[in-house]
Amino acid sequence: MESVCAQPQRNPNRPGERIIRQLDAEPELPAEVAEIVRAALAASAPAGDRPPADDSAFDFSGLFLRAIRVEGFRGIGPEAVLEIPSGPGLTLVTGRNGSGKSSFAEAAELALTGANRRWDGRSAAWREGWRNLHRRGPVRIELELRADGPAPALTIARSWADGEPLAGGRWVQRRAGAAETAFPADRWAPPMELYRPFLSYSELGALVDGKPSELFDALHQLLGLDDLIDAHEHIRSVRLEMESAARTARRDRQLLLAELPGITDRRAVRAERILRRPEPDLAELERLLSDTTGGAEPAALRALAAIELPPAPRIEKLLIRLRAARTAVTVATSPESAADLRVLDLLRTAYSHVTEQHLTAAPGHRLAAGIPDSVTAPGNACPCPVCGRGSLDRRWLSETAAAVDELAERTAGLVRAQAELSDVLAELRAAIGAVPTELTTAEAACLDTAALRETWAQWRRLTASPDPDPDSLGVVHQRLYGELGFLQQRAAKELDRLEQAWTPLVPRLRTWLELARTVHAQATQLQTARAAEVWLKAATAHVRDERLAPLAGTARWVWQSLRQQSNVELGGIRLQGNANSARRVQLDVTVDDVDGAALGVMSQGELHALGLALFLPRATVGASPFRFVVIDDPVQAMDPAKVDGLARVLATVAWDRQVVVFTHDDRLAEAVRRMQIDARILEVQRRERSVVEIRLSSDPVHRYLDDARALLRTPQLPSAISDELVASCCRSALEAASLARAKRVLLAEGMDHSEVQRRIDSAQSTRAMVTLAVLGPGRRIEDLNKRLAREGRWAVEVLRDATAGAHIPIARDLSDLIAETERFVNWLAG
Repeated sequence: MESVCAQPQRNPNRPGERIIRQLDAEPELPAEVAEIVRAALAASAPAGDRPPADDSAFDFSGLFLRAIRVEGFRGIGPEAVLEIPSGPGLTLVTGRNGSGKSSFAEAAELALTGANRRWDGRSAAWREGWRNLHRRGPVRIELELRADGPAPALTIARSWADGEPLAGGRWVQRRAGAAETAFPADRWAPPMELYRPFLSYSELGALVDGKPSELFDALHQLLGLDDLIDAHEHIRSVRLEMESAARTARRDRQLLLAELPGITDRRAVRAERILRRPEPDLAELERLLSDTTGGAEPAALRALAAIELPPAPRIEKLLIRLRAARTAVTVATSPESAADLRVLDLLRTAYSHVTEQHLTAAPGHRLAAGIPDSVTAPGNACPCPVCGRGSLDRRWLSETAAAVDELAERTAGLVRAQAELSDVLAELRAAIGAVPTELTTAEAACLDTAALRETWAQWRRLTASPDPDPDSLGVVHQRLYGELGFLQQRAAKELDRLEQAWTPLVPRLRTWLELARTVHAQATQLQTARAAEVWLKAATAHVRDERLAPLAGTARWVWQSLRQQSNVELGGIRLQGNANSARRVQLDVTVDDVDGAALGVMSQGELHALGLALFLPRATVGASPFRFVVIDDPVQAMDPAKVDGLARVLATVAWDRQVVVFTHDDRLAEAVRRMQIDARILEVQRRERSVVEIRLSSDPVHRYLDDARALLRTPQLPSAISDELVASCCRSALEAASLARAKRVLLAEGMDHSEVQRRIDSAQSTRAMVTLAVLGPGRRIEDLNKRLAREGRWAVEVLRDATAGAHIPIARDLSDLIAETERFVNWLAG
């Protein structure tokens, strides 16, 4: 493990510093475990709180949207500008499907991220349809933002020439008073991924039922635990490396043990015996592998193979000499020559006896004519050792010497023949020496050398005899060569077999030996690393739960606000797993107090509400540089109760965030108006050839009244048609005002949203809707005029004329009808 490195700057709020303090506070933790954790934290900790040396840090904060300009992109043809108050507050962008409103949301996301999540997983045709069909030429997206700092104005733009692909184009940014520069996408990507402020309809469900790891990664990164995760990964990688070595050693050992029993080499038998032990003796295995001789068996085989006999031609030449010497001895030998040779030997022996006796008695005397001086002295004759009566004197010596010379001359041929015979036998005996001891040791290698040893001994016996038969020697010699050659061939084959089986095992055994030594040396370190990993994992989980608690609390608040009458409860939110195992966000959700089955039975609207509950805490975390969130079509699949809850949630978030919601569903705007939530409502309309217009939207009641006044100011309309349309607008204004009052009053009285909606749906006429709003549920339409009469006859007449004038001409000034209708709706709103 690396040693602990001192950091130039230390942030006490960094999770790693907290873990270090926790280490210091746990004296019972083994010192070696704490040291590994410290080293891992030091290796993974950031270099301090200074920005990176390459100036790649994100250098914006407090970012609000000011305007989105779009030209030639998606549903927008000529340039259209969506202006948004650049500060905290709620902005609703409404419009029917196909009006072009979502094109603004997609343009903002594309300008900041270079991609669009809504297009992910869609067909190529969907992605390729990013150019407007009615607008030829270049495409341009421009995003105006306000940022904290001395230069608050920031513009980000993307533009494409005609025919240029989406991946191309020009991507720039410009700060107030500065030149245009290339957009630093690499700097924006990390905070954009971490605090992503965009949420499309397609992402709502994916937050809950998408890949479990994606939401885990997003929340985990948001918690700022990267240095702890890196430290854990550091220890884990070391631990995995050591465990991998141990597993490899165990596997290779089993493979060797499976192969070694099939090899008869004694070295393999020894190796198997060593590896079979619970704790193999590594030193003994080292000695076995270091033995270059290969042990007794291969050594005996190599010794047998090294035995050499003299070349056959040499033996053959000696046998030829032997035959010649024997012939010469036979020719030179006769009874007389044999007797002469015996006499000669006897005389020489007697002569030597006499001379040696006198030399021993008088060693200082000089010899004269080969006869010692002492022999010539009177009375110094040697008695005959044979008869004991005669004496061997000087005269005897002289006569004997002459006789020896004569006999030697007569027997010289026989002596030479015998000498040659003796020399040849000596050479034959020396050429093939004693039986080699290697033949005895070769028996240990399971080779039968008895026949060869007997043949060798027979050779030795024949050459030791005084007159062996050359033919017999030749036969024995040939058998000796044949048997030795056969044994040496067997020895070579056996040695080759042993080496072929053993030699390939040597490097494998050597590799295993080195690995086993490493594993043995790391055994203690591995246990320490495991303990350190377990401790750091638990400590990280504790810090993670602490940091997740505020986000989980916000998510529960959002869910409680959105769920309304839902019987699904959201409890805790936990992160399970880590970067190297199955990871997911564990949502403690219950249905009617039953655990576990909630996600499977939740409606689409509930799933979307839960998705919002998970998105908003992350997008609005205090550390985010983005002070805005853009949500596209969150109302779909939500029932009226959840729409009201969503309006309250958005209003709360908008206290300190800029919240921009795109929706084609009027229910959210209606809920905002009904609950008198401070919001800016913009309406997007798409004209022919993708001309998009944006106007500030009033409530439906005043919009109908404005339309009625506009009709009166249109002289091109025939009066009959104009009168009918004005009356229809007044009737619609009355219905819209009655609808708003009925919802407001009934919900305030505690009626369930679904029941309120049922009552509204059952009001099939204008009078029925006004009755529900004025008198409440369960009252008769016939009683309405009595209640209106108490307010004045004008109220009865305006309701009568507005409903009738939509079908038949009425005798009334239409300007007066509009004014009285406005009076009536104001009374309903009161």
